[in-house]
Amino acid sequence: MRPSATHRTFSEWSRRCIAVLAAVLALLPQEVPAHDPDFWGGLFRTQDSGITWSPINPGIFPSGALALAISPRDPNHLLLATDSGVWRSRNGGRDWDVEAQGILTGPAFAAAFDVDGERALVAGSSTLYRDEGDRWRPVRTPAAAAPARALVAGSVPGRVYLAGRSGLYRSDDWGQSWVNMAGTLKANHVDALLVRPGRPDEVYVLVGGSVWSSGDGAGNWQRRAEGVSASGVEAVGIDPSNPAHLWAVGAGQVFRSDHQGAHWRPVGKPVPEPRATARAAAVWGNVILIATDRGVFRSADGGERWELPNESLPAHLAAGVLVRDSRRPATLYAGFALTTYEELRARALQNETASSGFGLGSIAGGTAFVVLLALGVITAMRRLARTRRRTPDADASHRENRSIDQTPR
Repeated sequence: MRPSATHRTFSEWSRRCIAVLAAVLALLPQEVPAHDPDFWGGLFRTQDSGITWSPINPGIFPSGALALAISPRDPNHLLLATDSGVWRSRNGGRDWDVEAQGILTGPAFAAAFDVDGERALVAGSSTLYRDEGDRWRPVRTPAAAAPARALVAGSVPGRVYLAGRSGLYRSDDWGQSWVNMAGTLKANHVDALLVRPGRPDEVYVLVGGSVWSSGDGAGNWQRRAEGVSASGVEAVGIDPSNPAHLWAVGAGQVFRSDHQGAHWRPVGKPVPEPRATARAAAVWGNVILIATDRGVFRSADGGERWELPNESLPAHLAAGVLVRDSRRPATLYAGFALTTYEELRARALQNETASSGFGLGSIAGGTAFVVLLALGVITAMRRLARTRRRTPDADASHRENRSIDQTPR
């Protein structure tokens, strides 16, 4: 049986449409990631102080990790804030469940467990959410604080510190009310925040490259900059094995203070990558780990020799998360995100979704694709309509010709 004129016309149009769409996709601007194609961010864990690492990502596609909270009561209970929401694991990362579905949409920027491990807080693009056992509920968010830069629980139940987009806040009722504690910091925002374990009133912040300390729960502040790099501090950390030591990283050099930051001295040698910017630091005895925008660097001898980023970790992707398990010091988590916190924060402020950068390369490219596809559909419908109008006449003419050919001569 020979194909009808309608079928032939539609097949020809289909081939042309596919060719046009292929050409359009080839010409659309694509965002080419500047990191190894085998790695797309996500969460990694080490149980031997950074010698070996393994991915423990939720879902099939590893999400970009922005923050991680570990329950102080159960080290297998994890909350992972990602560029596409919040995930929870109760078995150390073997299985994950999506949290706050239909409530928190888009990226989650920070997460924290209360010191008793019973409650949690997460920070969305514009609102804070509290886990109340049966569901997540929005709580009061200080003005200009969202999206948050960090959520850190204090050492007493109900206390939590919030480093916001601007300002520094403290709550003593787990997010029901907040007090601005920036005080004498006189800064637009706080870059990093940590609380010394077991000392609820001892707080350290990083502001504009300087370390500031408070001994009264963020009520009053003192600048601690003597002896550190002239270019400023990029990350701060505490050694749980020796709480008297405070650590800082600036321009690739590690510094240590034995007096709550009152005076610093350089330790070891700089990391071998001079252009690396530190995002977080974790220290346990002589083992130092530094999360940077060029991977995680490790030293096992107090900074005298540095190991390049482990082969199991992304080598050219920023590590923004470095969290130690308080009950198992050799266990640490490192998080990587294809889209940085700064980019996601800018998108959140513009009411954009975190996935807008992962489509066809750009909003303009995606819009062009939709427009061309719509024009193609309209054109196809018009051609099909014209073909259907012509088909009865063509069939009548074909029958007439066959009748003439079959007339006896």
